[in-house]
Amino acid sequence: MLHSSISPSDVRTYLLDLQARIIAALEQADGRQFITDAWQRPDGSGPIAGGGISRIMEDGNLLERGGVGFSHVSGKSLPPSAAANRPEIAGRSWEAMGVSLVLHPRNPYVPTVHMNVRFFIASAEGLEPVWWFGGGMDLTPYYGFEEDARHFHKSCHDALAPFGHELYPRFKKWCDDYFYLKHRKEPRGIGGIFFDDFNALGFERSFAMMQSVGNHFLDAYLPILEKRKGMAFGERERDFQAYRRGRYVEFNLVFDRGTLFGLQSGGRTESILMSMPPVVKWRYDWQPEPGSAEAQLYSDFLVHREWV
Repeated sequence: MLHSSISPSDVRTYLLDLQARIIAALEQADGRQFITDAWQRPDGSGPIAGGGISRIMEDGNLLERGGVGFSHVSGKSLPPSAAANRPEIAGRSWEAMGVSLVLHPRNPYVPTVHMNVRFFIASAEGLEPVWWFGGGMDLTPYYGFEEDARHFHKSCHDALAPFGHELYPRFKKWCDDYFYLKHRKEPRGIGGIFFDDFNALGFERSFAMMQSVGNHFLDAYLPILEKRKGMAFGERERDFQAYRRGRYVEFNLVFDRGTLFGLQSGGRTESILMSMPPVVKWRYDWQPEPGSAEAQLYSDFLVHREWV
């Protein structure tokens, strides 16, 4: 038992509503509609059962590619590799549900953004269930604007403030450390907040904190999208955007735990990889021109710093 009047079904209801609210706001901003791809894995088809709803936009007016996915999957036995941080839950039956999104705008002055909120519970006969919440959001600009970075981080701060003033600095550092390309020795973007394996406030308050993070996403991102979407750009900016998107791909395929868990556990590949940008470039040992706006991204934004 979770010793709470709230149950996992309440978490599912919230997540589906969050997905619907985000989609409605993004469709209004873009003027195009997301397609709906509902999927199901019947029991007995493999190690994972369950399903989800993938909402995808490609070639939108503002979004070159965007995905907002809901999934609710379960398994009868958690593999040891998925329980590395909690070896005592290996072998338990489990459920995982969440909403995850990545938006890749067409305009290079509008940053890419990622957000997810999720819930996990592992159960075994005669034992207390082990559960936690996870999630966060982070911003990946191609051209840096101080006011955008400060606004995004203030929204993250405000989402966590009612639950303890120590949470934002803790989760900000967690995000800085997590979304870091070790082989490049550089952050993926300007960060935000990240948390996992969180149950410290008890079920009801931990759930409320996760909801606050999800509910603050549109406040954090839409004002930036609206402010930058009309800025003029050319081939130079698009070329740099495609180059920097390569870092996004590298992180997702080399380091991202959600991507790796999904692929290694037989998850649905199309849904797992919907976060990938549509146009990407790599170059050998490319360096930005000194004093350029591209160089400023590296010197002023792709560094760990305090924004609030």
